[in-house]
Amino acid sequence: MDKELQYNGNTLTYRVTGSGSPLILMHGWGCNRDTVASIEKVAAESHTVYNVDFPGFGLSPEPDEVWGVEEYTRLIEELVRAEKLDAPVLVGHSFGGRVGLLMASRNPVKKLILVDAAGIKPHRPLKYYLKVYSFKASRKLLTSFLGKERGMKAVDKLRGKSGSADYNSASPQMRRILSKVVNEDLKHVMPSIKAPTLLIWGENDTATPLSDARTMERLIPDAGLVSFPGCGHYSFLDNRAQFAAVLRSFLNS
Repeated sequence: MDKELQYNGNTLTYRVTGSGSPLILMHGWGCNRDTVASIEKVAAESHTVYNVDFPGFGLSPEPDEVWGVEEYTRLIEELVRAEKLDAPVLVGHSFGGRVGLLMASRNPVKKLILVDAAGIKPHRPLKYYLKVYSFKASRKLLTSFLGKERGMKAVDKLRGKSGSADYNSASPQMRRILSKVVNEDLKHVMPSIKAPTLLIWGENDTATPLSDARTMERLIPDAGLVSFPGCGHYSFLDNRAQFAAVLRSFLNS
């Protein structure tokens, strides 16, 4: 069943499948609820799954403001209230893991499952910061000489020449949101997570490396790590059978 939730002028679309205790499934950046359909299928064997399209992805329109992890988390908290969910299981892949981390740190959650999750700000070389400061200086000059509207168009074009694949494929609004969320470090909330937590990782993940998982395992009090050799950032697709077996075991434990 497809449903919609209105929140502060924004729309969240989500699909409800299965039966049993509630589970919220949250996709990664640049993806949508269909990307994680294989996780939904396994989870729906034992749970009622709420598989969301975050605003800006899938069938959910872009946010009307530049959101960060906080705003996306408040939206999922509103979903819990609207659906009257009692301590749901949270499953988050990549960016969805960011929301799962923050939400589990301040809400009753039965279990937390993080799949190749983001949430740890990477250590970057000096070259990166020189590039950032150079870009900020260029943005100030362009908006000063061209005006705000024309200047921002020139800034977005400049960003597109040197941005990541996720950045280059995003709209101007989602680029601004991406720039905000990738710089949010959530290590400080991890010790507050009380729910049993399962980390599932691809050992060849270069987007959120296995070292991130080990840091999360150390900082989250009740966390355990399962890693798959030969798998990358989409470990749930790279090794579907083994992933499904691990997921079933943890959900039914």
